[in-house]
Amino acid sequence: MPVNADGLPEPAVPAPPPGLVTVGRFDERPAYSVNRPHGADSWLFTWTTGGHGRLSQGGVEARAGAGDLVVLGPDVPHRYAVAPGARHWAFWWVHCQARASWAGWLRPYARGDRLYVVTPAPDGVHDRVESAFRRMLADARWTGQGAPPGRTATPVATAEAGQVAVAHGAAARELALCSLESVVLLTAATARTEPQRSGIDVRIRRAEALIAADPGAPHTVESLAADVSLSPSRFAHLFSQQLGQSPMRAVLAARLLHAARLLEATDLPVERVAAASGFTSPYHFNRVFRQRYGTPPGAYRAGLRAP
Repeated sequence: MPVNADGLPEPAVPAPPPGLVTVGRFDERPAYSVNRPHGADSWLFTWTTGGHGRLSQGGVEARAGAGDLVVLGPDVPHRYAVAPGARHWAFWWVHCQARASWAGWLRPYARGDRLYVVTPAPDGVHDRVESAFRRMLADARWTGQGAPPGRTATPVATAEAGQVAVAHGAAARELALCSLESVVLLTAATARTEPQRSGIDVRIRRAEALIAADPGAPHTVESLAADVSLSPSRFAHLFSQQLGQSPMRAVLAARLLHAARLLEATDLPVERVAAASGFTSPYHFNRVFRQRYGTPPGAYRAGLRAP
């Protein structure tokens, strides 16, 4: 039997007043249904952990399964329920005012009528997203006095279905929003399909991304080839043909760029910058850095900070 949100018991009201951050975890059976003919004043974020739910907003509808983040924007009529034929729907939910910076991350997943479906999130990020929600539930209960709940605190370790917390204090709200922001970033960044570059093999793009993500790692042609399931010779040929430089030349360029950023943003000694950027020889680092930027690393940093 459908339940109007206004008639739900007070602890489970799914659309609290704007300005609050309310987080909970439900595991509902087929009779569960919430209908809000006028929408809500706040955003609703749902992360499904089991079963299936069906969410509709305006004229758009989405079916949510495990690992799907579905977001409903405010001021649009919506309804959500256990999906037809599903035995249950287990999900985390958060009502809050979304940070403006999240709009760009959610935009690629817009379905219309301010409904966003961020899917598929890789299995590798599910545990981290789950931890973020558990952290949110604990932080929402923080009074602002004493230390915030620790990693082993009871609310984090035992987030049973039916629990709901409201972050009343300013500090608790901001901490909860920080956890929710990590959920949005983790899911949107990993689910997003990057624009396809014409003629570039997906395996070569993957290797390129591995180099950029961690230029200081001990990359070799063999290790990169193994990461993308190619033989070293085939990988080196494809990489050079499609990107116009050899894999190790790309690694060197990424390491030099990383080193330059460290020199600009930190006070680490040059030797530590070299090591953090993947250079085992300070002499070699100084030589190739000077070739690339026209000045030794120390002088490069000094030049940036000169009046």
